[in-house]
Amino acid sequence: MSEEETIEKEEPKKKTPAKKTPAKKTPAKKTPAKKETQKIPEKQQSQIIYIGKKDTISYVLVAVTILNKSDMCSIQARGRQISKAVDIAEITRRKFLQDMIEVDEVIIGSEEIHSDEEGIPPKTVSTVEIILKRK
Repeated sequence: MSEEETIEKEEPKKKTPAKKTPAKKTPAKKTPAKKETQKIPEKQQSQIIYIGKKDTISYVLVAVTILNKSDMCSIQARGRQISKAVDIAEITRRKFLQDMIEVDEVIIGSEEIHSDEEGIPPKTVSTVEIILKRK
């Protein structure tokens, strides 16, 4: 029985290195693709918060963290999330970082979203960008 146990132990050792080898190759292939698609420098990109479906307080904590590390933070939203972006900026400014930051600029605009299906006209969606800076 001891021989069977040693054989069972040796077989998984032989299989695991074969599994690790392909896993090491895939991240190397993905890394150059990410560098090609990034148009915004990493330093500026880390200071942008895109508003989505998470809770408001989650985005407020991210904004506070960014403003503690740098002088500027940009909150971007579109469509129905615009009201949440305004709430996040105001909660960050009034409750968490009182007298430390101010709203530097508010940029409003619109984007056209094209459908994948033919014959459907593009939709226009409102956008907002709120830039917070240290005083």
